[in-house]
Amino acid sequence: MVPFALEAAPGLAPLRELPLLVLVGLTGVGKSTLVEALGFPRLPDRRALVDLYVLPRYGAKPPIPREERFRLTRRFREEFPGGVAQVLAQGYAPPTWPLLFDGLRGEREVAYALEALPKALFVVLHAREATRLKRLLTRRDAFDRVELAPEEAERLRALAEGVLAPEELEEALALAPLEEVLAKLKIVAEEKRNYDPEGPLRLLKGHPRALLLDTERLSLEEEVQAVRAFLGL
Repeated sequence: MVPFALEAAPGLAPLRELPLLVLVGLTGVGKSTLVEALGFPRLPDRRALVDLYVLPRYGAKPPIPREERFRLTRRFREEFPGGVAQVLAQGYAPPTWPLLFDGLRGEREVAYALEALPKALFVVLHAREATRLKRLLTRRDAFDRVELAPEEAERLRALAEGVLAPEELEEALALAPLEEVLAKLKIVAEEKRNYDPEGPLRLLKGHPRALLLDTERLSLEEEVQAVRAFLGL
């Protein structure tokens, strides 16, 4: 992990002046898998920046349920419209290339980063909500825990109508117990409510500083090749 600081220090340069590779995408699109396959030096990721610079602002500390993180990061974006991108743009790191950050979410964060990090390049990973839900059900990350009250089950079934087709929900229910599917569906639904998945695609489609990857269509090897070609490596 490459050092990151919000103040100048020997050996560190402002990220605003450095080339940077920024991954964009919601939970379950395949960012972590691609990060590991690329093997590039990387900054502390989004989760770490939120833990260090967002949660303490509101008197919270990890671990906390995902829906509480959504609430606090939404509150942070109300105060700072650029969200995590505003934290990143204030940072300092060693001059390194390629240097990777995982990652930004939503159109407003990406728009802020485009302006504030003029040398940054962006790789947008996208996949359908049904695919992201299946990946969440198989990755078994403790970070994905949420508080699921019994009375929420019926509400989340209704919520699935705006996120998954009925057959997609049934397919997910075949992968894990009802409670686990509903807990993970809550994450997917909350992310969709907080970050329009189509926003970054609209903003960056055809942009010279952006590469869009459909992680359902491409193999991991194809994704790596596309990123390396995009960077001229």
